[in-house]
Amino acid sequence: MTDTEELKRKAEQPAKDAMKLHPFYKGKIGITAKCCIRDFTDFAIWYTPGVAAPCMAIHENIEEVFKHTNKSNFVAVISDGTRVLGLGDIGPEAGLPVMEGKAILFKYLGGVDAFPICLDTKDPDEIINISLALQPTFGGINLEDISQPKCFKVLDTLREKARIPVWHDDQQGTAAVTLAGLINALKIVGKKIEDVKIVSFGAGAANIAIFRIIIAAGATPGNIIMCDSKGTLHKERDDLKEKFKEKWHFCQTTNKNQLKAEPSEAIKGADVLIALSKPGPDTIKKEWISSMADDAIVFTCANPTPEIWPWEAKEAGARIVATGRSDFPNQVNNSLGFPGIFRGTLDVMATTITDEMCIAAAYEIAKCAEDKGFHEDYLVPTMDEWDLYPREAVAVGLKAIEQGVARLKYTPEELYQIAETIIKHSRDEINCLQENEFIQMPPDDLV
Repeated sequence: MTDTEELKRKAEQPAKDAMKLHPFYKGKIGITAKCCIRDFTDFAIWYTPGVAAPCMAIHENIEEVFKHTNKSNFVAVISDGTRVLGLGDIGPEAGLPVMEGKAILFKYLGGVDAFPICLDTKDPDEIINISLALQPTFGGINLEDISQPKCFKVLDTLREKARIPVWHDDQQGTAAVTLAGLINALKIVGKKIEDVKIVSFGAGAANIAIFRIIIAAGATPGNIIMCDSKGTLHKERDDLKEKFKEKWHFCQTTNKNQLKAEPSEAIKGADVLIALSKPGPDTIKKEWISSMADDAIVFTCANPTPEIWPWEAKEAGARIVATGRSDFPNQVNNSLGFPGIFRGTLDVMATTITDEMCIAAAYEIAKCAEDKGFHEDYLVPTMDEWDLYPREAVAVGLKAIEQGVARLKYTPEELYQIAETIIKHSRDEINCLQENEFIQMPPDDLV
């Protein structure tokens, strides 16, 4: 078997294992108790009649809900199943395995108690109203896999109206982690963010948020060219003016030379290519990569399969290649962002998650890798570097405090201690369940 064949075999293996292990466990999350149950008399404390006392305390002062319940650590993972991974509109039931997976990542990486909530509606107003109605239970809302353009309306409206932090991971989460990877990639090739030509392959929710954040972090708008299925975004794209206000904004602010062309032409001479579009392979051609500038940086992050295999991009001349997959080097994946970002947000009881909080997370993610010796195949930490998450939580919490959106104020040392304790407890709990066989290991003949 050649090296390329072995890489392809490894790339296909997770899907094969998933089809065996999902039925084995019949889901990835459940509910476990936090309180002690010494004997049956304790139910008089946890339920009636004792529970009436904290109920009335909350009734008299609604902020007491954070003291007497787990609200401050509950996050709702809400989706309508209209844009699940790279699979498209497959429906809420088919999206449930993804939302359960999101919840287990929240728990293990960030110590966050997340619940999948898949909605049987595609109406953005209904999604908004349901999300607002869930606020009494949850400390935050993570929107997931909602198609554009309605995802923008849902996020913007909820950020305006909700009393709790709401974010769309496909937008802000992807943007934060991509920026982190770009920060270190540019350091390695010796280029500055304000000088490089950056091309977007795809102009969906993820890339729109990525480029909003990248510009906020110092990229020059005129040096950016965004491409959708009809070609480059430019000031004469009247087809976008009414229907896609977010795209229309970039038509007005990027592409200083007003290039009107297909993506293959726009990519020529680019220093950076960022793709979150149609899953590959072969969505992006090797010859397009060959036309880029020296020391080219290529992020091909479509799920479940990148737009071009990383080894093919390298063969075509790219110096640094990142994907969204954990089985390849340089996983630029939301799992490095949302657990720590929400951990920091919840720990200070922030009322929102600002773009500046996301940028603070991006710089801390990049710094974590730099501190450990970043290189061409190690732009950002991997999920198993657990210290990333409390560090990220500190950066996010401090930025929330600085911006005046935090209910609680802590020192950096206090924030780290809080996050470290919660995350460690969560991991120890899962490990304990495994060691005592409450979570069973799959039999050898299954995988």
